Amino acid sequence: MLQRRAVLGCAASALALPLSLPQSAFAQNRKDAVVLAMTLEPPGLDPTAGAASAIAEITLYNLFETLTRINSDGSVSPLLAQSWEVSPDLKTYTFKLRRGVKFQNGEPCNAQTVKFSFERAAGEKSTNKDKRTFANMERVAAIDDDTVVILNKTLDPDFLFLMGQATAIIVEPKSADSNATKPVGTGPYRLDQWSKGSSITLARWDGYRNATAVKMKKATFRFISDPAAQVASLLAGDVDAFPRVAAARSLAQFQNNAKFQVVISGSRAKTILAMNNKKAPLNDVRVRRAIAAAIDRKAVIEGAADGFGVPIGSHYVPGALGYVDTTGVNPFNIEKAKALLAEAGVKLPLELTLTLPPTPYARQGGEVIAAQLAKVGITAKLQNVEWAQWLSGTYTNRAYDLTLISHVEPFDLGNFAKPGYYWNYESPAFSALFDKIQNSPRVADRAKLLGDAQRLLANDAVHAFLYQPQWITVANKNLKGLWKDMPVFVNDIAAMSW
Repeated sequence: MLQRRAVLGCAASALALPLSLPQSAFAQNRKDAVVLAMTLEPPGLDPTAGAASAIAEITLYNLFETLTRINSDGSVSPLLAQSWEVSPDLKTYTFKLRRGVKFQNGEPCNAQTVKFSFERAAGEKSTNKDKRTFANMERVAAIDDDTVVILNKTLDPDFLFLMGQATAIIVEPKSADSNATKPVGTGPYRLDQWSKGSSITLARWDGYRNATAVKMKKATFRFISDPAAQVASLLAGDVDAFPRVAAARSLAQFQNNAKFQVVISGSRAKTILAMNNKKAPLNDVRVRRAIAAAIDRKAVIEGAADGFGVPIGSHYVPGALGYVDTTGVNPFNIEKAKALLAEAGVKLPLELTLTLPPTPYARQGGEVIAAQLAKVGITAKLQNVEWAQWLSGTYTNRAYDLTLISHVEPFDLGNFAKPGYYWNYESPAFSALFDKIQNSPRVADRAKLLGDAQRLLANDAVHAFLYQPQWITVANKNLKGLWKDMPVFVNDIAAMSW
């Protein structure tokens, strides 16, 4: 998620790349093409239809565009909207659109398409994971072709940021329903080829409004799930850049090799041991607290993230507005964990299923967590699933006990107030608190309330909150335009050059 509004990792191929390609095939020798690699393959290419973060990694700012653009430092700048005005009560936004923009099928991108896109995202049939954001729009008005006014029911201090996320892409009405396989956007690239299980290739769209400034004519995304194969693909030169690569254990050989650049990125992601809060005995807060107390976060960070992480005690990370340190609420304490299980009347051994998606951090971390839970009498049966299974079984049908997952979206506290969300947490107290957060225009008030929200989630032990990941990108030293930090998962190809 939620590698992300849980943002989630996605379906992976274990196919290793061939390491014997001729040098003439290497992207870096062509100077107008780039090969990137990803751990997971997206289930589709429509970011309004699925929760997988890998969709945005390929499509956002490449195939599709949004009103605003999120930058590496978390700031927001114009994109399809060239300017905007905000009302004093922070509820009404007037966007002036960039003129003359067209979709890749020749249709105009104007205020009517913005209205269509947002009303579709809020509609009854919408599967947009940020549907709540669009449902909060009381009215979307196309004043003229170039002016859109959005009136929100409640204020959202992060609204302009949310309008730059992949779930807020502007879609063309006639092609919208087929975007998963035949994406039509306004971005600088179009889909050229999708070899399922292997790669996706994007080609520069010459009809783009600023096509001559786009240096890369072609971008290929290859899917490599195995950590050893990821490292090998970089060393062999088959891949020019691997954002969020599982190369922590091999980092020194890249840092000491002049052919490569290594970028350690901050994140707003939260890696958690999510619990199904309605499934007995996890519906007992004492059991959830026992599980949290049984887990040594530092050991998990070493095992799952090879040391590249910061412990967290709630669904919030250091550096974010209003952050408070809650790691002391449910600290590592084996004896306390045993006592809580006894107090809850749990008969040991307690057998629970731990569902693990295909990401390296989940598979590695799952082993560590299972060993830790065993010490307090909990038998965690590891269940390895592919991404499509995780999305359907765990995320959609909530058929799980425990799962290890990263939620990558910056502003996703609202998921704890979302009815029917996959972790089955329902708290009137939290919902009321979140409503106050959303309706507090003063930053100082909002920061205090955010601290209260973190403490509430920690005390409720909704999950075993584990760590804030730090992402590693390894790339050819000559590739320019990589993001330094990653407030959202984006591979902005148009910004890259040799």
